[in-house]
Amino acid sequence: MSENGGSAVGLLSYETLVHAVAGAMGSVTAMTVFFPLDTAKSRLQVDEQRKSNSTPVILAEIAKEEGLQALYRGWLPVISSLCCSNFVYFYTFNTLKKLAASGPEKSTPSKDLLMGVVSGVVNVILTTPMWVVNTRLKLQGAKFRNEDLQQTQYRGIFDAFSQIIANEGVGTLWNGTLPSLILVLNPAVQFMIYEAMKRKAGRGGKKISSAEIFLIGAIAKAIATTATYPLQTVQAILRFGQYKGDGKGGVFGSLSNIFSLLMDRIKRYGVLGLYKGLEAKLLQTVLTAALMFVVYEKITAATFKVMGLNRKLKQ
Repeated sequence: MSENGGSAVGLLSYETLVHAVAGAMGSVTAMTVFFPLDTAKSRLQVDEQRKSNSTPVILAEIAKEEGLQALYRGWLPVISSLCCSNFVYFYTFNTLKKLAASGPEKSTPSKDLLMGVVSGVVNVILTTPMWVVNTRLKLQGAKFRNEDLQQTQYRGIFDAFSQIIANEGVGTLWNGTLPSLILVLNPAVQFMIYEAMKRKAGRGGKKISSAEIFLIGAIAKAIATTATYPLQTVQAILRFGQYKGDGKGGVFGSLSNIFSLLMDRIKRYGVLGLYKGLEAKLLQTVLTAALMFVVYEKITAATFKVMGLNRKLKQ
């Protein structure tokens, strides 16, 4: 590689592509396994009239009222969005990580956090339209306790895109972008903790087991999710597209909507109302993230072994 091509090492390397594909495959596998938990979380966030019962009770209610298939409603758009989102995130994160590794300084938690934030911003800007559509499709046909929520009639992913653009404007596809940009701290904190714990567990060339990877991934995600959950609820409500807001546009209007939603929830349900659905969210995201990291590490390790590269889980 020439000096002029040095800056492209991280961006165009086969190794970075392997990380991105492995991350996407890991997330798709894990989300498919735990998808019903995500369904329960979404209902609790958006449908204010639904009581915050235990996750098994919520799942039983949905299955009884709407059928077992309702637990997997919206699976395809969610999986499609998640696959693209994680591919972008892992690709960007590992590109930055590879570029940083070429410098004299070692990896540190602060550098991991910064790379996570940058990766998150890139991911949000590119994939928010897909998440807006999948939120709509996931909740379509749901039996809401809140009668003010209107049912939508989308025939699929592409029809949802076309209807939203035609009826609500292109800008609607980026609903919830501001809280999403703030929420880049979630995966950033998750990856910072994950990388730090993985480095510690792998000191001295020690091989890290799948069980350790699962535990590390679970701890990292639990901390990140609990810290940012209120904004995740706001994000889901805005993506659903039925919050009227104050009519203001632009960034300040978005900030006003976020503040209004948070204050309204506290007024109605108290501070704990900001964490409605947290049990289902933690159960889903912690288990999903833990399994995702295990699959991700296994795929990357196996791929690099086939490629003849000496790569251990410790990086």
